[in-house]
Amino acid sequence: MKAKKVLVILGSPREKGNSAILAEQISNGAKSGSAKRETIYLHGKNIAPCKACMSCQKKGSKGCSIKDDMQAIYPKLIESDAWVIASPVYWFTISAQTKIFLDRCFALPAYNKDPFRGKRIAVAMAYGDTDPFTSGCINALRTFQDAFRYTESLLVGMVYGSAMAAGEIRSNEKVMQDAFDLGNKLIAE
Repeated sequence: MKAKKVLVILGSPREKGNSAILAEQISNGAKSGSAKRETIYLHGKNIAPCKACMSCQKKGSKGCSIKDDMQAIYPKLIESDAWVIASPVYWFTISAQTKIFLDRCFALPAYNKDPFRGKRIAVAMAYGDTDPFTSGCINALRTFQDAFRYTESLLVGMVYGSAMAAGEIRSNEKVMQDAFDLGNKLIAE
């Protein structure tokens, strides 16, 4: 059996932040099941917002008209069996880096027919408040649920926890174990 490919997308400005730690733990769970992993750190990449030109949606489109770092990410998204998307909660929803990335995924069908259908996805989120509702984490989670339901992707699971200081999430043993378990589940048949 061929090893599954897992693409980890980090949407935090902190490369070693809490959402990245959760994503790494999911990735470790996937690795324990022999998955091949690759991580993309979005912060610092040259990814412009969608300009609503609709070029990617036209018949015979060759893809997104914006030539930036997303051009290298599109094939990785298509080739992978599963995605791990990690984001901190900023101002009651996903980070700007994550949002721009998701917006630009609008062009993904121009590169491959039905690139989302059946794609296995795990989400990792960290928030500074003590509650997923008052922090806005629930809004971010709904964003992922709604988007991936629409694209007919398989949202395998979501892990999230409260942590403010970088690395603080490591002290939450339950969420760390849940993240590892989600990695196993992500690559399961």
